[in-house]
Amino acid sequence: MPGVGGIEATRHIVERDLSRVLVVSMLEDDATVLEAVRAGASGYVLKGAGGPEMLRALRAVASGEAIFDATIAPKIVGYMAKGREADVPFGLTGREPEVLEFLARGLTNDAIAKRLFLSSKTIRNYVSALFTKLDVSSRAEAVAKARDAGFAGRDADDR
Repeated sequence: MPGVGGIEATRHIVERDLSRVLVVSMLEDDATVLEAVRAGASGYVLKGAGGPEMLRALRAVASGEAIFDATIAPKIVGYMAKGREADVPFGLTGREPEVLEFLARGLTNDAIAKRLFLSSKTIRNYVSALFTKLDVSSRAEAVAKARDAGFAGRDADDR
């Protein structure tokens, strides 16, 4: 989606009550999924879903139901069962958890920018903000601190 990422588009659509939103994504990390739900998504399905599963999800969201991929639903239920929307450490907000996950996966600023449909300069700003919040001075330190907190790098094979 040129000019705007999926989370931001979801937020705009839901705020304007234009439609319900079913997110179809290849990303299944906690930060991305929870950010989509916070933005108002009624469902979240992984891109590998088969035709029948995708049709079922579309129909469910269109009829007002919430539906989540079988690998996504336990994450949401787990967070809700603990009485919290998300376990995001270090006071990270907005896209920061998502950018930190990508840093932990070893992606460059340019690669992160392409995935999030943002400029490289915007990603540099996010990285700088992360360094400040994490009280670190390098990407390696940021990733190490996030991993020590059990936050980042869980899906390192999704490069």
